[in-house]
Amino acid sequence: MLPEHVTYMNMALDLARKGEGLTTPNPMVGALLVRDAQVVGQGFHQKSGEDHAEIIALKEAGEKSRGATLYITLEPCCHVGKTGPCTEAIWKAGVRKVVVGMLDPNELVNGKGIRELRRLGVEVETGVLEKECQDLNEFFTFWIKHQTPFVMLKVASTLDGKIATFKGESQWITSEESRNVVQSLRNKVDAIIVGIGTVMTDNPQLLIENKNRPNPLRIIVDSKLKISPRAKVLKVDERTPTMVVTTRKSTQKKMKALERKGVRVVVVPDKRGRVSIVSLLKLLGKEGVLSVLVEGGAELNASFLREKLAHKMYNFIAPRILGDDALGAFADMGLGDLDQAIKIKNTRVQSIGKDFLIQGYF
Repeated sequence: MLPEHVTYMNMALDLARKGEGLTTPNPMVGALLVRDAQVVGQGFHQKSGEDHAEIIALKEAGEKSRGATLYITLEPCCHVGKTGPCTEAIWKAGVRKVVVGMLDPNELVNGKGIRELRRLGVEVETGVLEKECQDLNEFFTFWIKHQTPFVMLKVASTLDGKIATFKGESQWITSEESRNVVQSLRNKVDAIIVGIGTVMTDNPQLLIENKNRPNPLRIIVDSKLKISPRAKVLKVDERTPTMVVTTRKSTQKKMKALERKGVRVVVVPDKRGRVSIVSLLKLLGKEGVLSVLVEGGAELNASFLREKLAHKMYNFIAPRILGDDALGAFADMGLGDLDQAIKIKNTRVQSIGKDFLIQGYF
């Protein structure tokens, strides 16, 4: 792999990250046009339905595209969707070579874009920083393959795994630095999910601090609509869409009261009297939600783990101990043998202020 390929693909990855949290249901993509060792055009995909990254780069480069090399994190499309085929635009612009990070997992493309470019006489090289490009779009790739969102669990706990005192006090167990990292996680995802217990105990707003970007969809799992009409999360406007997910056990009167506040109420099948998480994720997947951040509490965390529906874990751990009478991060799991313990793979541990962050995959 040529050193310049690595340099320019890293630049394209940095461009792609500018679209983080904004491109759903599309992937993040960055593109860079280089001619005579000079960057002559660059772009990143900003929103579904708008120009793809390579088209933005081509427009910026203009005639300088002729004879240039295009570095792009994701295979160019070759079909007509909300925009035209990028492969044709690349060829017409006179691009000499295309360097691709990863294949597009979407079956409408998935190698077809590369074959079309080669058919048109454009040289193509693939697999440059492939792992980094795949990591960038793990939400998109998972959604394409499974048609359900990629699920991340976020837990903020003490050293002994507690998320609140026996009186229910939880703000704040972890440091401001940890909460800033949580803000960055919220900026990445399409939706945030909490249980009714968290709403009743903490009364969270579930907002991101950046007012210049849309807030993730706020989802409250509430099987019997116990939510207070005064809950902060029910303050809804165009920037803060909110969904309450419930079951048929809830009354129409309560549902209509929430709908008058601008809240979307969704009824899904129940499983042993609780909202079916499987049904909820299928619904979200159909609506183009690629990623969700689950922010507890204990019952909801356990539900996702029991049904093997979580894919990644972020556990912020504060150097404090609350004791056995405090509230644990996970409700009863019914695991009698150590072999049944839920294992976390590919773990990373880092210091966040006075806290520790352990992250890994289920």
